[in-house]
Amino acid sequence: MSRVYNFSAGPSMLPLEALKKAQEELLDYHGSGQSVMEMSHRSKWFDDIIKEAEQLFREIMNIPDNYKVLFLQGGASTHFAAIPLNFMNKNNKADYIITGNWAKKAYQEAKKYGNARAVASSEDKIYSYIPKVTREDIDPEADYVYICMNNTIYGTKFPYIPDTGDVPLIADISSCFLSEPLDVTKFAMVYGGAQKNIAPAGLVVCIIREDMLGNEMACTPTMLNYKIQADNDSLYNTPPCWTIYMCKLVLEWIKEKGGLEAIKANNVKKANLLYDFFEESKMFKSVINPEDRSLMNIPFVTGDKELDAKFVKEATEAGFINLKGHRTTGGMRASVYNAMPLEGVEKLVAFMKEFEKNNS
Repeated sequence: MSRVYNFSAGPSMLPLEALKKAQEELLDYHGSGQSVMEMSHRSKWFDDIIKEAEQLFREIMNIPDNYKVLFLQGGASTHFAAIPLNFMNKNNKADYIITGNWAKKAYQEAKKYGNARAVASSEDKIYSYIPKVTREDIDPEADYVYICMNNTIYGTKFPYIPDTGDVPLIADISSCFLSEPLDVTKFAMVYGGAQKNIAPAGLVVCIIREDMLGNEMACTPTMLNYKIQADNDSLYNTPPCWTIYMCKLVLEWIKEKGGLEAIKANNVKKANLLYDFFEESKMFKSVINPEDRSLMNIPFVTGDKELDAKFVKEATEAGFINLKGHRTTGGMRASVYNAMPLEGVEKLVAFMKEFEKNNS
């Protein structure tokens, strides 16, 4: 079997061990005589799956008992609306730190439901850095502060957790979920789409502190009401059963690898291979402020659009796929999520060195 190295920003690579386990269990899950894709979400088999997935999340991320772990749908973008509907509920205010397209879209969505304020933005430099925000910048009357912790398109990540005082902090962690340890207690809510580091597309995992629940706006749709979802253990309606099952397999893989400390160490190795190469290369360059660089999404350019296109074409032919940068930025981007093996990054760097030699 020949597999490519998939550097897509999402849907992304999944651990081979998880895929093989799913293949083994595809037609008959644990003697049930059926696939997880076929079984009732009310069955004992699926009840075990979703409970095991939640327990693994709690263990791996050290999630306290006063936080709910919800397995929901709609992609992270649906929750751009769900968050203000559920939480912009006291002073009808919220502060947003704009560090990329997704934070900006969340902010624009929140403005439909109340007084959303842009506290800071890095749009002035094409989101190539993370603005410094202090407690003094935060409106003490805001119902929450919102950040996108890792910016998939632009390749930046918050190097700090903003000090928001008594104002609850909410973070979209879609593209850095499970990539390194995270102190959940610093947040009122973290959430993310599964298609980066967790599972196939179709699932959103929301981790919410219990005291945040139960004050949603009267107009909140039932399916976007976090309190209803929590009261029904994520089973108010049919959840994305297969994706939750795959999530469980990936969490088992992370545990077997040694947990998030071990995962982070490997991710640092992979990212440093690329960033160190960019420092020595005369052709390929990183465009991101060094202290704000992401471990997961690494954009780079040659400075020549035609050369960029040639590189992407030849890399694809060599088995390094989905390296083309986002349409808003151009250039290239290597997303090196948890499942990308170190070998894949080593071979990519070797290919880039050869490409530079042949095209200088």
